[in-house]
Amino acid sequence: MKIPPNAKQVFKGVIFDVYQWQQEMFDGSFETFERVKRPHTLEVIAVKGDKIIIAEQEQPGMPGPIFTVFGGRAEEGETELEGAKRELLDEAGLDSDDWELFKTVEPEAKIDWKIHYFIARNCKKIAEQNLEPGEKITIKEVTFEEFVKIVSEGHFWGSDLALELCRIRLYPEKLEVFRKKLFKKLF
Repeated sequence: MKIPPNAKQVFKGVIFDVYQWQQEMFDGSFETFERVKRPHTLEVIAVKGDKIIIAEQEQPGMPGPIFTVFGGRAEEGETELEGAKRELLDEAGLDSDDWELFKTVEPEAKIDWKIHYFIARNCKKIAEQNLEPGEKITIKEVTFEEFVKIVSEGHFWGSDLALELCRIRLYPEKLEVFRKKLFKKLF
């Protein structure tokens, strides 16, 4: 559910903004409703040849080290794809000429927020990492089977992707479709 046009911003934070509005109830009375808004998140499943490139990272305040795909918040004025390309370049020094939006999820009903998952095939290293001061990222190349195992275990940060892969793993034919989607040029 989006924030209605009559909502008023009551707090502006670094990441989260809070909006409130009066909502009419079924009996005709009114209650104050509230929703949080944050920048959309961009996540990239990076593919190079027959490997998936992931991050082993540490950040202040997070349990670590953890495994993740590359990504972060969209910046104001950029498209989701532009942001995904920027995050992949900054965090891994990688570029791709073959991008596909894999899935978009809205993980929380009370937060106006989407997570856009992209697949970046044909990844090539074109630069050194350009990490933020709070990021420590080691790049790992893993096989498809290793990726599925890592995402399904407890040391992966990204519950929506982990849940999606756990669902896919229940059906071998769907897992094979996902593999072919990632490694399109190899099939």
